[in-house]
Amino acid sequence: MFKKILIANRGEVACRLIRTFRRMGIESVAIYSEADEDSPHVNRADEAYCVGPALVRESYLNISTILRIAQESGAEAIHPGYGFLSENAAFAQAVQDQGLVFIGPSADVIATMGDKLEAKRLARLSGISCIPGTDEPLADLEQADKIAAKIGYPLMVKPAAGGGGKGMRIVRHPSDLKDSLKGAINEAESSFGDSRIFFEKYIDGARHIEIQILADLHGRVIHLGERECSLQRRHQKVIEEAPSPSLTPIMRQRIGEEAVRLAKSAGYTSAGTVEFVLDPSGNFYFLEMNTRLQVEHPVTEMITGLDIVEEMVSVAAGIPLRLLQSDVQFKGHAIEARLYAEDSSRGFLPSTGRIRSYHPPFEKEGEVRLDSGIEEGTIITPYYDPLFAKLVVHQPTRELACDRMLNALNECYIRGIETNVHFLASLVNSPFFKKANFNVTTLDEYYEKGFAPVTPLDPSVAIGAAAVMHVKRRGLTSAELSVFIEREPYLVTVTVAQSRYIVTEGDSTLLVETEWKPGDVLFKSIFQGNAITLQVNTQEIKDELLWNGYGATTWVVNRKVGNLIPLMPVKEKVDSPRVVVAPMPGLVVEVAVHIGDVVKRGQPIAIIEAMKMENIIRSQRNGVIENIYVKKGESVIVDQHLAKIG
Repeated sequence: MFKKILIANRGEVACRLIRTFRRMGIESVAIYSEADEDSPHVNRADEAYCVGPALVRESYLNISTILRIAQESGAEAIHPGYGFLSENAAFAQAVQDQGLVFIGPSADVIATMGDKLEAKRLARLSGISCIPGTDEPLADLEQADKIAAKIGYPLMVKPAAGGGGKGMRIVRHPSDLKDSLKGAINEAESSFGDSRIFFEKYIDGARHIEIQILADLHGRVIHLGERECSLQRRHQKVIEEAPSPSLTPIMRQRIGEEAVRLAKSAGYTSAGTVEFVLDPSGNFYFLEMNTRLQVEHPVTEMITGLDIVEEMVSVAAGIPLRLLQSDVQFKGHAIEARLYAEDSSRGFLPSTGRIRSYHPPFEKEGEVRLDSGIEEGTIITPYYDPLFAKLVVHQPTRELACDRMLNALNECYIRGIETNVHFLASLVNSPFFKKANFNVTTLDEYYEKGFAPVTPLDPSVAIGAAAVMHVKRRGLTSAELSVFIEREPYLVTVTVAQSRYIVTEGDSTLLVETEWKPGDVLFKSIFQGNAITLQVNTQEIKDELLWNGYGATTWVVNRKVGNLIPLMPVKEKVDSPRVVVAPMPGLVVEVAVHIGDVVKRGQPIAIIEAMKMENIIRSQRNGVIENIYVKKGESVIVDQHLAKIG
């Protein structure tokens, strides 16, 4: 077994790898860019070395420097994690050429299966159904026009390399083809250093199902069941679960057998994932193979009891798999929620800054797990992927897993940056998720313009929490109060008996039990016998309460003052769409207009790259471009002026 392994990655996956290596008695070597010098993975590793400047190409994609560090540190093997160089055949070969072990499949297999076009050819030869599309990369727009017309719309533009949803575009009309191709090529080149793209027929209403594969160096291949990965936004997975609620036992057996057959045909070794598209009629088609550890691997670990990273290390060390297919047992249901640094209220744009407050949910072995790459003080920069943690729960049934995930998200308090925590809570609490009635486009359809927590039709939880916090802050044993949610008043009476609070509003009585103290950011309580946690953001005399994907801003006063508040004037917000501003920090990769151009509402003004994703900034009005304040290649900050429209 290896004594020391270098991790060619960063953030939460590096922390997750370190945990398994430490349990196995293996020393870990971390690398970090200048922007990541104080990141948690650097401090948790046994050794850490700077790999270069913040830019990915000069650091985490710098093969020669990574190999030099591996040699200097005495590492015997390299684990690539996911993203960056994890599916780079040249890197895997270079590792081997240096006399080190690449923890993953061989370079040849990565070249074949990591290339989506080559993988489709092999799948067809193996008798596996594939989605109709091109077998060669697209050469130019003229060729693309002809092929698109032949395949038929809608279609998907995809990069031949990489993964993670980057570079993918759905094209429904010929008029959108040119811009989609351009954006896909730029994003693929930026993310993977490979601008090749191809077409696939797009299947409406499809679900995304993937099979976890394990294969050793001695010819044994098994699968560890499937994962449901259909909840995606902009082709990036948001919530995954295992097992899939959409598969029958017969479908589960067939899709697992096909995945194993493909892995054997490819001569695959290590952990890998075979991805399929499931159409509304129950037919499944090969999509691609990921020749690496997947972000969502923890849900499989939860229902099998296996550590996939440990299995990868053992396979790389030449140890035969200890399991036969018949030994793999599945227990319960697991759900993973990806925590992103993004502002859901602004269309899920990336968010950067310093984590000033971090209260993660309590982890419990076998039930609640958090793979995190942050801590208080961590700086989220614009240079890397916005994923910073994965929250995973495991329960005997899917219904119980949904409840446990919702509670864990309510307890996940992060401030200093915007996150998708409350968006995730809203998803888990939604009727379509509880009924497992969704597909790969559900999130884009339901949340096209983003998400912001709103007050539920029954605001009793917010009213009760606000009233109880008010009396506890003032040490009262009873009170008659006006609780305002925005400007809507609710007249309540509160009486106290030890840690039990009786809140009466009209004909309704609410029993609240809590040990909350002033200053606590989590209001952990029991409402009418049901446990619930609310997050509390105190803003002067108001409290913003967040729970289950809902939100309410409350203001509590005595009845006399409450009678006067409705008489106070409301300050109107000024809406001025004339100035186009950067909604996130990033790099200007294109300015799409010139001074004097006539523009229409929705027309692209500029493209900003942030966290390896291109974001089109559009005009909010019709008019004429009066001024342009930025140029291609410039870095911008949040709310920086880009252009002015007259």
